[in-house]
Amino acid sequence: MIRTAAVFSLLLALPSVAEEVSPGTGAVLRGLDKVNGETTDMEIPNGGEAVLGDLRVSLGECRYPVGNPSGDAYAFVTIQGIGKDAPMFRGWMMASAPALNALDHARYDVWPLRCNTPAAE
Repeated sequence: MIRTAAVFSLLLALPSVAEEVSPGTGAVLRGLDKVNGETTDMEIPNGGEAVLGDLRVSLGECRYPVGNPSGDAYAFVTIQGIGKDAPMFRGWMMASAPALNALDHARYDVWPLRCNTPAAE
């Protein structure tokens, strides 16, 4: 009982780890063709899409820290092969940790660079 109370009081004393985020109007994603080493930057609005080789890259939403708009970007991305029904990747990608939740593709890598903010447009 005392141990449970001690753990609970420690948890209450810890600062909140959640940061306040704001939605961007779109995102800049970078694609890498691993065969020839070429990179392509794709500026995609929320709800929009771009084509990279034989992949269709769709952006659901991009979010960024309120106090640091040029900081970390979080993008909800769906990537599927052109002409394919099932997506190869669907989820959140982070600019600061692109390997944390990455596309598993033999030829292409895709990761977010930054969100587009209303002030920057």
